[in-house]
Amino acid sequence: MRALNIAATGLQAQQTNVEVISNNIANMGTTGYKRRRAEFQDLIYQNLRRAGSQSSDQGTVLPSGAQIGLGVRTAAVYRIAEQGSLTQTENRFDLAVRGNGYFPITMPSGETAYTRAGAFGLSPEGVIVTADGFPVGGGITVPAAARDVTINAAGEVLAKLDGQVQPQNVGQIQVAIFANEGGLEAVGDNLFLATPASGQAQLGAPGAVGFGQVMQGFLEQSNVNVVQEITNLITAQRAYEMNSRVITAGDEMMSTLTRMR
Repeated sequence: MRALNIAATGLQAQQTNVEVISNNIANMGTTGYKRRRAEFQDLIYQNLRRAGSQSSDQGTVLPSGAQIGLGVRTAAVYRIAEQGSLTQTENRFDLAVRGNGYFPITMPSGETAYTRAGAFGLSPEGVIVTADGFPVGGGITVPAAARDVTINAAGEVLAKLDGQVQPQNVGQIQVAIFANEGGLEAVGDNLFLATPASGQAQLGAPGAVGFGQVMQGFLEQSNVNVVQEITNLITAQRAYEMNSRVITAGDEMMSTLTRMR
């Protein structure tokens, strides 16, 4: 009976859906997190009567035919790149991108990763780093004697030193944009890697055409809508229950046939 296998694919699809939703809810407080959405496709169809085939010797054809679908499969899990809300922290090394762009991060392997989570700090050497100690933008060093540090909307890092009227420019934070940011590979720790699907990173100064601005003293919050996620969870749960009832109904029908024999 096809219904058992079809319903089984439905159960697997809704299980994936619930897993995606649960990950969204789990990361509702994660800085810079972008919510995910599962997308599904129907499987191949079995033709019982092919549409357009001849139905008589006079050349008449079937107008619609008869096809039986064989279930559903997960097509993709999309990342929704909607801007999250910006929360003011008053920490001078907390940065947020308002608009398009990711902060480039230099990994210990030399590879460049990208993040929207701008909760940065200073290393013992004065380098601006992530919470894991990875340098931001190739490494920008703030002088130990700096009394204050300002990072403007264009990403310029300005350090105010004793005895100087004008602040000293000690580095430039760039942001990266991608032709298809949905193709970035998430590797955990709020980091992404470029892939052939995302295209190569295009680096530029914040505020330039197509690039977002840097906001000092702010962090971008998760863009998860809790009410919407709970609604999606209830819908997925009901769909799972209905597929399980199909399996129960199919089992009862097979049991009836067995008793008839």
